[in-house]
Amino acid sequence: MDRETRLQALSVFLKSKRAKITPESVGLAAGTRRRTPGLRREEVAQLAGVSTTWYTWLEQGRDIRMSTTVLDCIASALQLTVDERKYLYSLALESGTGALLPQEEQYEITPSLQKILHELRTCPAIITDRRYYIVGWNEAASHVFLDFDQIPLEQRNMIRLLFTRKELQRLAVNWEHFVRGFLAIFRAYYGQYVEDDWYEEFLAEMKEVHPDFDHLWQQSEVKSAPEVLIEFRHAKAGKMLFHLTSLQIQGSSDLRCSIYTPAPDSTTEHKLKKLMERH
Repeated sequence: MDRETRLQALSVFLKSKRAKITPESVGLAAGTRRRTPGLRREEVAQLAGVSTTWYTWLEQGRDIRMSTTVLDCIASALQLTVDERKYLYSLALESGTGALLPQEEQYEITPSLQKILHELRTCPAIITDRRYYIVGWNEAASHVFLDFDQIPLEQRNMIRLLFTRKELQRLAVNWEHFVRGFLAIFRAYYGQYVEDDWYEEFLAEMKEVHPDFDHLWQQSEVKSAPEVLIEFRHAKAGKMLFHLTSLQIQGSSDLRCSIYTPAPDSTTEHKLKKLMERH
């Protein structure tokens, strides 16, 4: 990601966060002449203890000097989460911590990790790399989502599949909510690997090919490990409720395991067992 692109991404992020904060939530008067939702730039500057001009330049994506101390103040004023703060610092200071890897890099699932996937018999589990390419899954995931074996390696990108495969679009009751969870993690990677041009190339491709993508991307949050309840309407099993837990796999490879646990007090686990017995 070149400097201009990075600063533009920072600009979009700051505007988005400012628009989501109400004046009342930070002790300011709402007033009656607000043309747009959220705080004004001068109000963020006031809360952060910086000049309005400096903050305006920051939000415009200008190439200005920034320090961690001032960015801390901006982060507090915008009520950023821990993940959002990391994202802010990565874009503002070009301080991504991820090491670059060749674009064709393929990860291998270790036998111990494959054993863990296998033991999660009634919990669909998918392992993805930092570019969201699917590098491992278990049998339950194949029954609930897709038979990933039938998808060529170069097409096994979870973000792309969410926008191209009708089966996945019909699966989630609230497809946009489902997608936003993946995009929140993807944006965290985007901030972590600011040096990797692959992300800009991928985003440009998605925006060009899929009209819905740009809107969802601009509205996406930044979360490294969201935990959510997801409702599926499976073509064969009907209503299924899962708790999604996203785990970072420690080691030299930046891998993530997404585990869908059947919701307690639901018939999801029973339905999944029946679904798997048919094959």
